[in-house]
Amino acid sequence: MTTDELALDLRELHKSFRTPAGTVRAVDGLDLAVRPGEVVAFLGPNGAGKTTTIDLVLGLATPDSGTVRVLGHEPSDAIAHGRVSAVMQTGGLLKDLTVRETLELTASFYGTPWAVGPALERAGLADAAGRRVGSCSGGQQQRLRFALALLPDPDLLILDEPTTGMDVAGRRDFWNAIRADAAQGRTILFATHYLEEADAYADRIVLLSHGKVVADGTAAQVRAVASGRVVSAVLDAPATDDELAALPGVDHVERRGDRVQLHTRTSDELARLLLTTTGAHDLEITSLGLEQAFLTLTSDDAAPVAPPAPATDRSASTAGSLR
Repeated sequence: MTTDELALDLRELHKSFRTPAGTVRAVDGLDLAVRPGEVVAFLGPNGAGKTTTIDLVLGLATPDSGTVRVLGHEPSDAIAHGRVSAVMQTGGLLKDLTVRETLELTASFYGTPWAVGPALERAGLADAAGRRVGSCSGGQQQRLRFALALLPDPDLLILDEPTTGMDVAGRRDFWNAIRADAAQGRTILFATHYLEEADAYADRIVLLSHGKVVADGTAAQVRAVASGRVVSAVLDAPATDDELAALPGVDHVERRGDRVQLHTRTSDELARLLLTTTGAHDLEITSLGLEQAFLTLTSDDAAPVAPPAPATDRSASTAGSLR
């Protein structure tokens, strides 16, 4: 895949801000490549650089150095042609208009009046079309922002905390609609504090800390690289904790009744060793939670994660790999 075929191509991005306390590096050498049709979760603690990166992609800020390409173009060009839409947390709504009037007004700017009805349906707002925006709940207003973003039929949809204010059923319906969009080729990049949403709905998780990408992969890969896995088994022959700890790849040993739990970063190799040399049975391999991985990788004293092996295709080296 060439650079021009990528939905997002961010290279060596740097962005700093001057504050009374000194210079803050919001984005510090960030690289990211996203393929068309991917659903990518953008995670990180407050101050990690998520919002600044989104601002750079949307052309709301200019990088100090580095390049931003959106669908093969400069951000301003991609946005001017209606190929990029964003759903932000707040703002952008006139509370005295009805939901339908808001959509009709915005559709007139794009010349897409026929898109109003489908947008209402896909956002789950058909029953609230005549309601004034100011009387809508927070979740309904967020659905309206989603409907507005659909009007130009964008190729790239950027979501900043998109389900804030929605109830459980609303969040589920929203993400079902997002997945349906992605299945049709639309690229989704979303920032969220709901880790379970990232785990359930994202193809990839990109984890930021201090303006850098510290992990990039599936939820399972991020959990594994951050916290390792637990290999649990019942042993036919007794073994001491010291003997088990001496096995290759074992970091920590625990016992739960007749089962041993071995914490490791090389679970496949350890499982083969147990099954072939110790008479282990009822073996299970489990990953620790995404929340624990998040905390581990974004802590101030987190150890650096080794980068992936070099690849000739830039998109293949970043999409779905671990940094």
